[in-house]
Amino acid sequence: MPAVSKGDGMRGLAVFISDIRNCKSKEAEIKRINKELANIRSKFKGDKALDGYSKKKYVCKLLFIFLLGHDIDFGHMEAVNLLSSNKYTEKQIGYLFISVLVNSTSELIRLINNGVKNDLTSRNPTFMCLALHCIANVGSREMGEAFAADIPRILVAGDSMDSVKQSAALCLLRLYKASPDLVPMGEWTARVVHLLNDQHMGVVTAAVSLITCLCKKNPEDFKTCVSLAVSRLSRIVSSASTDLQDYTYYFVPAPWLSVKLLRLLQCYAPPEDAAVKGRLVECLETVLNKAQEPPKSKKVQHSNAKNAVLFETISLIIHYDSEPNLLVRACNQLGQFLQHRETNLRYLALESMCTLASSEFSHEAVKTHIDTVINALKTERDVSVRQRAADLLYAMCDRSNAKQIVSEMLRYLETADYAIREEIVLKVAILAEKYAVDYSWYVDTILNLIRIAGDYVSEEVWYRVLQIVTNRDDVQGYAAKTVFEALQAPACHENMVKVGGYILGEFGNLIAGDPRSSPPVQFSLLHSKFHLCSVATRALLLSTYIKFINLFPETKATIQAVLRAGSQLRNADVELQQRAVEYLTLSSIASTDVLATVLEEMPPFPERESSILAKLKRKKGPGAASTLDDGRREPGPGGDVNGGVEPAPSTGSTPSPSADLLGLRAAPPPAAPPAPPSAGSLLVDVFSDSPTGGPPSLGPSPEEAFLSPAAEDPGIPIPEADELLHKFVCKNSGVLFENALLQIGVKSEFRQNLGRMYLFYGNKTSVQFQNFCPTVTHPGDLQSQLVVQTKRVPGQVDGGAQVQQVLNIECLRDFLTPPLLTVRFRYGGAPQALTLKLPVTINKFFQPTEMAAQAFFQRWKQLSLPQQEAQKIFQANHPMDSEVTKAKPCWTTWTQTQRTMWVLGSCRPKPCRWAACCGSSPTPRPRCTA
Repeated sequence: MPAVSKGDGMRGLAVFISDIRNCKSKEAEIKRINKELANIRSKFKGDKALDGYSKKKYVCKLLFIFLLGHDIDFGHMEAVNLLSSNKYTEKQIGYLFISVLVNSTSELIRLINNGVKNDLTSRNPTFMCLALHCIANVGSREMGEAFAADIPRILVAGDSMDSVKQSAALCLLRLYKASPDLVPMGEWTARVVHLLNDQHMGVVTAAVSLITCLCKKNPEDFKTCVSLAVSRLSRIVSSASTDLQDYTYYFVPAPWLSVKLLRLLQCYAPPEDAAVKGRLVECLETVLNKAQEPPKSKKVQHSNAKNAVLFETISLIIHYDSEPNLLVRACNQLGQFLQHRETNLRYLALESMCTLASSEFSHEAVKTHIDTVINALKTERDVSVRQRAADLLYAMCDRSNAKQIVSEMLRYLETADYAIREEIVLKVAILAEKYAVDYSWYVDTILNLIRIAGDYVSEEVWYRVLQIVTNRDDVQGYAAKTVFEALQAPACHENMVKVGGYILGEFGNLIAGDPRSSPPVQFSLLHSKFHLCSVATRALLLSTYIKFINLFPETKATIQAVLRAGSQLRNADVELQQRAVEYLTLSSIASTDVLATVLEEMPPFPERESSILAKLKRKKGPGAASTLDDGRREPGPGGDVNGGVEPAPSTGSTPSPSADLLGLRAAPPPAAPPAPPSAGSLLVDVFSDSPTGGPPSLGPSPEEAFLSPAAEDPGIPIPEADELLHKFVCKNSGVLFENALLQIGVKSEFRQNLGRMYLFYGNKTSVQFQNFCPTVTHPGDLQSQLVVQTKRVPGQVDGGAQVQQVLNIECLRDFLTPPLLTVRFRYGGAPQALTLKLPVTINKFFQPTEMAAQAFFQRWKQLSLPQQEAQKIFQANHPMDSEVTKAKPCWTTWTQTQRTMWVLGSCRPKPCRWAACCGSSPTPRPRCTA
């Protein structure tokens, strides 16, 4: 850097900063700043002959004021003028001001580009570096278009200085990440690879970062970098710390460059050239050998640098997965870290061993550390480390140790953190199914799982138990006996009641010979749980009761009395009411033969891959197949447990007449237990990839959600979420959200209790969105109040393109909280996420009815009971548009609570008054009516 000449200290700037620091209050600071701004403004406007030093000083003051948090709306042109100065300090301040205060859409970009272009062609290395830094800092598309072709030439030019090459490589990397389409691939790509042989280590480090990014999209263009990277890595690894003194960090030679080279090699397959491959293996062995040597320093910086190179080396060994000796050595090295005092090292060791466990060469070596991993699962203080321990147990599990691992995970589940319970439940269910030694052990394991963590057992898990029990005659009696005993516990989870209701309804006759489990006892045990269960479970139990009438005729009178009870025939829930009426009629008028035909035992489910394993494979991607179905891990004796039948639960309910009003659902499945997961919605085949039961949900399924790092939490809605939601209270279409990257539009229609919403996602940039994943979640109890079915959208959205997503909505009950829409994607390699409130409010399901004044007051007078009337007066937060409000319902009725609302309006000269009158009707109705 050029020397600073006398007078460049800018005493006036120092005095101004001192004055600001001496201010006793915020008001005094603002007063001093305003005085200085007025002085600078007058200097810029009045004195046209300001010298470069004065401009630099005043621009520095403006920059300091901006950094204090105050807006600056002038001085930009003076900063641009400083770019034409031949003094380094003046040019530097001009570039600094532009990099901080000028945004990518400024009108001054063209003037700035002219100054930058002059410096790039000046051949002055200092000025060229300043210009390159400015391009990288601003990073606008217009700058990229202007200089994307010049920067590669500067990078590979033979007469460019090392500092210029280094800046050019990093500048090109910044432009490529912002706008990949602007960086042309040409003959310079072959020459940039040879920068890996440059004598200057800074140039090599910058070039490796650039090549690593470029080769991910164009691997063939940079394939020759492998041999050069291996050669450079070999020189670093074999050198002593004194050989690279300027780039040695706490006795570790060039650790950052070593890590970058190892990451670059992970972009390609193992070298085909035997000599290159041998040299690389020698490098990897050298790193592993150095890890065993005593540390050369006790400082944490030394161990951090040394371990960074070691873990990246192990990642490369795992990536190649072709050297058994290296894989076993890596596993043994990681095993030493499992008991290290540093929590981060234990975490990284567990994470790396999870990947090693999937290799056929190192799986047995990983299994030798099972006791240490189990101990980590029990004793680790950090929940993230315990979660990695659970992942490793899952990865190392096979037929030989499945019982031990499942037993330990079940034992840990009783005290596990709530944050990881769902994930452990899923892992236990998959392992018990995949490596089942016999069916009775599998049934016992899943029932224990429900007993210990019933709230976290998804429907797919207990559906799978029912499927396996139905398909295997030899386990049906044992399952009936086991579930009967489980139901006798004083505190029994609802999922256990569901499993018990289904199994006893199908196979209760197999244990009816024992007086302790006679038909009346079975019925009494199930019915004792009836009033404690949700609507969906009670619907399932009613189906079990009608099955009992067929299996055990002696229970017919008792069950008919239950069905005939007023609490069933006049139940407020239409599903329970309809089942009770239909089952009572069926049992009363049908002959024994007809009853036996209608209520015959469920047939075996069709052979199909396990739903849990299939979904896990889809979530994990192509690499999951080797992890889940590796040839070295043989399934248990029951092959169809691991990859066989697939339950297709169906319902005995009849869909409501409005079920297909808008074509939201496909035809319902045949009538048969068990019951649907929620009242008022049709049960779909959750195990099938086909959309027979309705459109698939966009949001991740329960097991996908807690196995995926991107979908575990919908996140907090953006601050303006409520304001955006309020815009759609009285309209059904418009722009829900818009920023510089993404625009989300909404168009919706509603009829009675059903609705259909179209979401339009528009990519406003020229760069493709990767891993695009919108997810709809139900906060709180909303899932029991509102059903939202979504269709998947493509995972990539091209620049300037728009994709459409359809949402089908059904209102089951009145609700207050809207569903959340979380959109996640990657833009230019950086993850993006935002959470909005979906514009679905209760008023969308209102149906307007015109009514004369006489009819209104007649209805109003019918609400005579004290609990049917209440009054509340409050000040409106926002002005009410009379025309819009009149377009909304004059009176409306909706389900469950059967409330009726009238909206009345009257505008006198002032003020304008509105009244919303709400009353309760004692007569329940099955759906929204008008």
